[in-house]
Amino acid sequence: MNSVYEAEVATGADVAPWLSILIPVYNVQNYLEECVESVMCQGGGAVEVILLDDCSTDGSFALMKSLAQRWPGRLTLMQHATNRGLSAARNTMIDAAHGEYLWFLDSDDKLMPEAVKELRDIVVTHAPDVVLCDFKTFRDEGVAVGKSTEHESHKHTFSGPQYQLMHERASVMAGMLLVGLLHAWSKVSRRSLWTSHVRFPEGKYFEDMLPILLMAAEADSFFYQPCPWVAYRQRESSIMNSMNLTKIHDYSAALVPLRSAFSGKAWAEDAELRFMWAHQCARNFMAGVRYLARKSGLPSQEASLIAANFRADFEAASPLSASQLRREYLRRGWFGRCLKFHRWFRYSQK
Repeated sequence: MNSVYEAEVATGADVAPWLSILIPVYNVQNYLEECVESVMCQGGGAVEVILLDDCSTDGSFALMKSLAQRWPGRLTLMQHATNRGLSAARNTMIDAAHGEYLWFLDSDDKLMPEAVKELRDIVVTHAPDVVLCDFKTFRDEGVAVGKSTEHESHKHTFSGPQYQLMHERASVMAGMLLVGLLHAWSKVSRRSLWTSHVRFPEGKYFEDMLPILLMAAEADSFFYQPCPWVAYRQRESSIMNSMNLTKIHDYSAALVPLRSAFSGKAWAEDAELRFMWAHQCARNFMAGVRYLARKSGLPSQEASLIAANFRADFEAASPLSASQLRREYLRRGWFGRCLKFHRWFRYSQK
């Protein structure tokens, strides 16, 4: 086990958990108690809760131990011997979990009231391999507040049928890719789907995107509950609010392994899935070149070389060529998207 500390299993030796909630912890002393409270107030009922500290330098680990005393026997505490990052923390907890289902929850976010109960009702009634949920956003202190209504804070993560069991893998994955919110914490999945080759890539930003799609590719049934089960905290230090060249490189290349992973899969030849897959690859590509053009501050020659790398990432990741994707955009009447993609693709060819 990649930990130097581990407390007793939350649910006890005689009760097999139906759900494991996995919470990675790193320098979140100001948020962790609120996160854990949001889980524990929803009752025990054979739910395993694992917290793994990735060598925090604040008081997060001491707080974890205090919370374990507050809820005796209900939390499993783990700690990495060295700092290894979010992906490694999640991978370690996957291997340690006992629940039939896994739910990843970031330690600066929280569960909405009744989320576990609503999930349990779906699992008992439908037993899907994957449950997709929505989330709400809330701002940390110090984050600029723009015009945002309560309705706008509800973020939908899927486009497709609601409140029903779905079995068309390609169609579901297309609906996930259309929205493009491929978070680990808005998908609850059977632990058995996390095979040895479905793991979070260590040392990478935007680590959710690839494994969530690989996990979904292993599933046979899905259920979308269009209710916000997670409250997502917007922070100044979040990845999206502190973008840099390393992060944008990882975002550009995040989906490159998909073509190899999906090669030979009959369902992966579905036309709608291939379009949405290419569309997401285009999003990743355009984010990279926009950053270079507007915020990188690099000399034009260096920026051009990096833009060419981003174009190569798109060509390696997308199941459609740039010209095929532009034709599909036009066929669907997505004229604005076609113009944007064409503009940034030409920029990458300078």
